[in-house]
Amino acid sequence: MCIQQLHSSVCIHSHLLGQLSLHWTVLRWNLKADKNWELPLPPGSMGLPIVGETFHWFLQGSNFHASRRRQHGNVFKTHLLGRPVVRVTGAEHLRRLLLEEHNLVGANWPQSAQVILGPTSLANSIGDIHHHKRKVYAKMFSHSALESYIPRIKQVVAETVRDWCAREGPVMVYSESKKLTFRIAVSVLLGSLPSKEELTNLFTVFEQLTQNLFSLPLDVPGSGYRKGVQARDKLHGYFEKPIEDMLQSSPEYSTALGILIKSSQEQGMKIGMQELKEAMVELMFAAYATTASACTSLILQLMKNPAVLAKLRMDLQTNGVWPESTTGENVSRLSDVTHLQYLDGVVKEVLRLLPPVSGGYRVALQTFELGGFQIPKGWSVMYSIQDTHDTAPIFQHPEIFNPDRFAEDQMKGKDARFQYLPFGGGVRRCLGKELAKLTLKILAIELATISHWELATKTFPKMLMVPVVHPADGLKVQFSAQLCNEWHS
Repeated sequence: MCIQQLHSSVCIHSHLLGQLSLHWTVLRWNLKADKNWELPLPPGSMGLPIVGETFHWFLQGSNFHASRRRQHGNVFKTHLLGRPVVRVTGAEHLRRLLLEEHNLVGANWPQSAQVILGPTSLANSIGDIHHHKRKVYAKMFSHSALESYIPRIKQVVAETVRDWCAREGPVMVYSESKKLTFRIAVSVLLGSLPSKEELTNLFTVFEQLTQNLFSLPLDVPGSGYRKGVQARDKLHGYFEKPIEDMLQSSPEYSTALGILIKSSQEQGMKIGMQELKEAMVELMFAAYATTASACTSLILQLMKNPAVLAKLRMDLQTNGVWPESTTGENVSRLSDVTHLQYLDGVVKEVLRLLPPVSGGYRVALQTFELGGFQIPKGWSVMYSIQDTHDTAPIFQHPEIFNPDRFAEDQMKGKDARFQYLPFGGGVRRCLGKELAKLTLKILAIELATISHWELATKTFPKMLMVPVVHPADGLKVQFSAQLCNEWHS
């Protein structure tokens, strides 16, 4: 039964269940409040027995949390993916959660994600183990490492954009962006790409994993959970040989896998085969799904805001990033990209308006107070990035796409630490954020200097939030090649 059909079935029977179901659900979860605390549970609904509000969440997307926040405030309860959840919005609440990890809250991905990513993954690590792993992994995203990745990223991006421009019909931007970021992830991790057929098969398996990473933990034939586990096992099998080859020879330190192996040796941390396989899958997921979402949003926002695109092109030309060919040879070092302030603002504004991941998961390690309510020990806590961006007082007119809001003079004196956090915050902020931004900037440069694009449908699509932000129809766009000097003719 597909999710739409199941939702319809729930709606048909909900009237028959009526107040009896509602009373049972409320009573059940009130019993889980901490009796040693007089503070009430946050307001909100726990939905139906067992499934809670999971299907409403999938179907309503961003409207699910936004509507409940408007009704209940910045701290409310719900029931998602088999767990009671408190949803939290606002810098004043996020500051406490993110700074007191390992004290008030700990890492808590849904059970399906925990199993599929694996017990040794960085996402599932806690305490000192997590801290040490981050030090080892951080070397893959150092300045020197990022600079060594630039040629591979540029090559993949340039080939992709030329392919889009050469097509006669519209491009499905979201699906093509996933292929783009997947190729970048494989190239950065391994140093080269497999054959076209092998890459296509690998991509299909990886799509199966990402589509089922967040699923009800029902291990039965045909379930999303079972499909996700099967995809994980296939990926582990594929990565075993390149890992063995790397371990048996001198690691190539211009690849992320080689840098990871070397960094682990330097830190005195022996990484075995299973841990490296789980690291590969986790790193690819982090580099693939969220960056594909951001690439799609970048193209969408530049298409929606032609004045921003025109200003970006002018700024690139002023700063000498205006290649005479389609290869962008004058962008070869990290400094060639990082000094472009308006481009930096464009990328930051894309991530503010449409952060790829709408929130992060934690679990209450002890009962604590937040916003005048008790958060019981063992409950999930989901902090909202999207809603926090939308309500942050430092961003005037948040519905408007305005890269100039990130200009140095505009941000001076503003504390954005917990009001702007597209990559999360605290001890679990995204390690690969600079790689993601570098990819977005190289894509923006390539698009702005050699291509033209326009929407191939009558209206812009609705944006869905699960598992990452993406357009409902995939975003159909017609691309065409255009010489850079034509933009000023």
